[in-house]
Amino acid sequence: MQLTVFTDYGLRTLMFLAARAGDMCSVKDIADHYGISRNHLVKVVHHLSQTGYIVSTKGRGGGIRLADGTAQLRLGDIVQALEPNMNLVECFDSKTNTCRITGACQLKHYLRDANRAFIAALNEHTLADTVKNKSIFG
Repeated sequence: MQLTVFTDYGLRTLMFLAARAGDMCSVKDIADHYGISRNHLVKVVHHLSQTGYIVSTKGRGGGIRLADGTAQLRLGDIVQALEPNMNLVECFDSKTNTCRITGACQLKHYLRDANRAFIAALNEHTLADTVKNKSIFG
């Protein structure tokens, strides 16, 4: 399984803001820190703001910061909120599935179990756990 770039950037943004708890930061700060596209990051930040994970303030002295309580969110829950879907294989989506063996296939059950285990393993950790070494965030 590979997470989308959107989710990757979302997690990195949340980590950056968690490491600077309470500080107002800019999209430019985050993009420069990671060496990633500012334009793509704007879309990610907009989505994070809509989910309530971050607070955005416009104008002089504005910027973005982590919303209260976000640092305690479980990583698996964050990934599920950011990923457009968690479909590892075609047959996970009944609307687009064209696999001819879906009815009798056992693989889909094992993959679904693995997917659940992946999220459960991530949910053993919070966003705060990812930023214990704040020095790497400049």
